[in-house]
Amino acid sequence: MASAATLARPYARAAFLVARDQQALPAWSAALAFAAQAASTPAVAALFGHPKLGPEQLVELLAAPSSSEEQLRFLSLLAQNGRLSLLPEAAAQFEALRAEAEHVIPVQVRSAAALSEAEIEALKVSLRKRFGSDVSLSLEVDPDLLGGAVISAGDVVIDGSVRGKLKRMERALAS
Repeated sequence: MASAATLARPYARAAFLVARDQQALPAWSAALAFAAQAASTPAVAALFGHPKLGPEQLVELLAAPSSSEEQLRFLSLLAQNGRLSLLPEAAAQFEALRAEAEHVIPVQVRSAAALSEAEIEALKVSLRKRFGSDVSLSLEVDPDLLGGAVISAGDVVIDGSVRGKLKRMERALAS
């Protein structure tokens, strides 16, 4: 059977094209994020395919309060095709298409301690220079790193953590 990513791709692309044509990418991002969050809740996911719930009830359950008519039709299409379980993957692919269109690179930063606003801004400037594009930072605190940070942007990983440095030193001493 096809993977969720493969099945979600045409839906994500269709949503992206409609959102781009409407110049409503942020609104679609918010609506899809809301629906994806709801769809990934086990109690809600258990309702997909329930014989007593029709597509209309499922759409009402998953729709953000500010959903447009097109967004409701999109959810209705997923419900009618039995593809509501694909919402989290479709939302993720939509965000990737949006980032590409807006020339923004999503970057995950795991640091041992919370970063100050000045550090975040300095990091953004440095990453913009490195990648030649705007960046969207996702910050996470991971005390297991001991110190420093690990920066991930697509296939690029920059490990500036104390834990990473210790592991590299251990390998160098072992060889």
